[in-house]
Amino acid sequence: MLDRIISTTAAVVLALGVGSTAQAEVTQITGAGATFPYPIYAKWASAYEKATGIRLNYQSIGSGGGIKQIKKKTVDFGASDAPMKPKELDEYGMIQWPQIMGGVVPVVNLPGIASGQIRLDGETLADIFLGRIKRWDDARIARLNPDVALPKKAITVVHRSDGSGTTFIFTNYLTKVSRSWAKQVGNAKAVAWPAGVGGKGNEGVASYVKRIGGAIGYVEYAYALQSRMTYVLLRNKSGAYVAPTAANFQAAAAGAEWGKARHYYLILTDQPGSNAWPITGASFIIVYKKADKPEHTAAVLRFFDWAFHHGGEMAERLAYVPMPEKVVKRIETTWSQEISAPDGSPVWTSDEAQK
Repeated sequence: MLDRIISTTAAVVLALGVGSTAQAEVTQITGAGATFPYPIYAKWASAYEKATGIRLNYQSIGSGGGIKQIKKKTVDFGASDAPMKPKELDEYGMIQWPQIMGGVVPVVNLPGIASGQIRLDGETLADIFLGRIKRWDDARIARLNPDVALPKKAITVVHRSDGSGTTFIFTNYLTKVSRSWAKQVGNAKAVAWPAGVGGKGNEGVASYVKRIGGAIGYVEYAYALQSRMTYVLLRNKSGAYVAPTAANFQAAAAGAEWGKARHYYLILTDQPGSNAWPITGASFIIVYKKADKPEHTAAVLRFFDWAFHHGGEMAERLAYVPMPEKVVKRIETTWSQEISAPDGSPVWTSDEAQK
């Protein structure tokens, strides 16, 4: 199924629903940003297409690019896996909300090794990406995998070459579990990688890992599934080795207190819980609070509200975690209270929420 919904191009034309008469005048809505949620955004759009005459051109260019485009007002919304900080949102007069949650997964190319056969902890993973551990038969990896015949093969690190929210989530985790990583590299959408080769987008990283024997990289879980890539087990904060699954992403997100997070600024990595996948994150949508083109912004809100209420099952099939209902209601309230047209009238009202 994923093969049918994930294209190899950087952009996809998504379909949005038609609402009011004013919205019917909109012929195209534009967005740009994160590759992390691309598979589910494409799936939602495909399911929604029969109800629409409006088109959305979504450029899957990475979170950094999405933030740049929305700041320049060249798109109707930006998408980022790295939430913008409240101070920056206030500076630009923008608002963000979490749309979907999922997991980032370390993937490897080791012939004869199956998914879940290799175990890594956070410090070992960080030292691999720091370039300190250079071979798969290194003593530190061997200690974690006493029953695995590790290949005598060099490790090739593959990382993102573009500004990426997937990188933000991944490096946020490494910063939490490794003092060396925190001191030497840190957490950002783009970092100075100490080792390896760079690929553009989740697609680029997946392609490199599949082609290079001994490679290790990190991708959004749907890409790992679609590309049939070999994933590793990770030791979580509770000391358990866990697999990347929708249930384990949900376990990591279970305690998230979105109501206490200003501008929904919340990062879900290294969460407690025996089943919690440690590299879990949310993907965010960003729009201006004062909408220059209110009919376009309203169309964007209508689509994502439809996705909240009707896209949960599709999300779960692709191993994403839908936002909890109480969070969705809070987000809809935020839309009605904080997003307005140039004349001050609300772009969204609560009676427009999907049932």
